[in-house]
Amino acid sequence: MKIAPRDAAAFVRKPPETLPGILIYGDDAGRVALRRQDLLQALVGPEAEQEMRLTRLNGSDLRSDSAALDGAMRAQGFFPGPRAVHVEGATDGLADLFRAALEDWRAGDATIVATAGSLTARSALRKLFEGDRRAACMALYDQPPSEAETLDLCARAGLRPPEGEARGALMALSRDLSPGDFRQTIEKLGLYLHGEDRAVTVEDIAAIAPRSMEAALDDAIAVVADGRQDELADVLRRLDSQGVTPVSLLISTTRHFRQLHAAASDPGGPVNGLSRARPPVFGPRRDAMAAQAGRWGRAGLEKALATLIDTDLAIRAAARTAPDRALVERALIRLTLMARGRG
Repeated sequence: MKIAPRDAAAFVRKPPETLPGILIYGDDAGRVALRRQDLLQALVGPEAEQEMRLTRLNGSDLRSDSAALDGAMRAQGFFPGPRAVHVEGATDGLADLFRAALEDWRAGDATIVATAGSLTARSALRKLFEGDRRAACMALYDQPPSEAETLDLCARAGLRPPEGEARGALMALSRDLSPGDFRQTIEKLGLYLHGEDRAVTVEDIAAIAPRSMEAALDDAIAVVADGRQDELADVLRRLDSQGVTPVSLLISTTRHFRQLHAAASDPGGPVNGLSRARPPVFGPRRDAMAAQAGRWGRAGLEKALATLIDTDLAIRAAARTAPDRALVERALIRLTLMARGRG
């Protein structure tokens, strides 16, 4: 039985009571591990109880000990309740072994949970689990969590379903983070709002979202766009110590000012323009950028972009008169003065 991606979350949350086995496979080992963890929790209980009713086997060991899988599947433990056998690193070479186990499976035996890497459509292991009416096969693709999966994670973390901008911000974050990091962020958000009887806000998400190099660049660009000249030297020194190259800083600054120009040019105003950006800008950052776009105006932003483009051309020129860092810092200083009306 093949589990469609849209049904995967519901299946894992409440698997059939009589499930002989399931194959979970995919390119990303982290995604496979997270899905397997959720499934085992649904099958045999919380992680603290799993060791009592869970047997772990490695696919490579089964090649030399083919009876290990059958023995683990039929073994009766000291603790009552459903049991499972996790086979990590399953391969096509074990297809016949899994076929025999699935055919001999009876109610009361342990459920076989096999995990594997990438499998082609011609994979014998994949065909076996997809073709068995009682067993299941689940493919995990390199794509962000769906909205239903995100809401499920929120519910498990004790959060109310986010609405409006908060939901949009959370989905945008799911596209930027790895599955494991996103899950940890949701759990962190649940702890952050523990005991507060209210819905998640954009400010809550911004407060707990992981800080990255991109965030450090955003802070530096905000200093320039706001005209905070007294902070510029410290910010540039900090970026230099973090290994940010002048070209990276120039590219990020140009992207930011292009966004401001598009927002300032929008007939509905800067806030509407930023909401329609891809990816959209939310919360405090949107408010700050809308204020910047309003202060600079369309004409001022065109002058700023001309300065940045001239700097980019100067860096690319064969005969440069100054190092990259000096050229970029000079451009940023000029932009800061322009923001203060002195450029």
